[in-house]
Amino acid sequence: MHCVQNLPGNTMDTFQTVLRFFLNQKTTIGYSFMALITIGGERIFSMVSFQCPCNHTQNFAYGLTFLLGPAAVLLVFGLFFSSSLWRLYTGCCLNPMKLCPHGNCFSCLKVFMGIFTGACVAPIMWLSVALLNGTFYECAVSGLNDNLVVDLFCKNKTLKCREELARVPCDRSKLSSDERMELLLMLRAQSQILGWSIIIIAITVGLLGTCYKNCRSKVSYLQLTFWKHYMDKEKERFDTFAVDYATKLAERNLQSFFENKDPNPFPFPNHKAWEEISAHYTFSTSEQYYSTLQRYVEKIGRDFTPETRPVMDLEHGIEMS
Repeated sequence: MHCVQNLPGNTMDTFQTVLRFFLNQKTTIGYSFMALITIGGERIFSMVSFQCPCNHTQNFAYGLTFLLGPAAVLLVFGLFFSSSLWRLYTGCCLNPMKLCPHGNCFSCLKVFMGIFTGACVAPIMWLSVALLNGTFYECAVSGLNDNLVVDLFCKNKTLKCREELARVPCDRSKLSSDERMELLLMLRAQSQILGWSIIIIAITVGLLGTCYKNCRSKVSYLQLTFWKHYMDKEKERFDTFAVDYATKLAERNLQSFFENKDPNPFPFPNHKAWEEISAHYTFSTSEQYYSTLQRYVEKIGRDFTPETRPVMDLEHGIEMS
């Protein structure tokens, strides 16, 4: 009977433990999910939409488009959905100093490199998976007329090999099945070597970059871990607060409109406050803050004057469309 009474509590503890594990491993799970999506997308492209033209004039362009095109699209998406990029870039046309505050362009360059590196994860996954499969590479390289490439594949072979190389990825080649299979295996081996080379280089660069960053860190590993947890929680709570206050402001405006009366006073941060907390922030020992928000709220002599009206500040060039 005692065990039965404790069952709900034990179940809840187990659930919290499992949930905590998934939250702690959310980056790994995210990358794993991205890898599965990439593999699935590559297989769909290969089986459904990809049809190598198998001629010297179109093979290279067609195969390279399928190999690099999706990678370029994924890179653009990675940059487009990067909140760090928009935090740094928004408003810089009106105030270019936002990109390099205090003239520290090296720090700005490091931030951009971090953003670009994060956006490159998905394209690198696509290139690796596509090259390991080999379909796009086989089509692209078989269409090259460069003597170096042709000599590499058709060395010690008949003239027909040079003429039929572009048709090797298809079943229309006039070569014997053994010759065609030999050429296909050479193309596929090259493609897979390139794919594994990209994976090894990416992992090595990532490892060296992480080692260098941690080696140069002025704070301990546990404090960096705490900072990352804090930033996640602050973003999560900011979204909750933003929705809550947006709801209250909308209700206040609607009440004023439908009841035909002046709106009630509504405390709201001024434009300068929004600018300060929107700036990019890198944790350091010189400023013992974990975010621009904390730096602002703990600032001595902070201006507590709210906006007289909670509206967009048109004096600073902000317009609503």
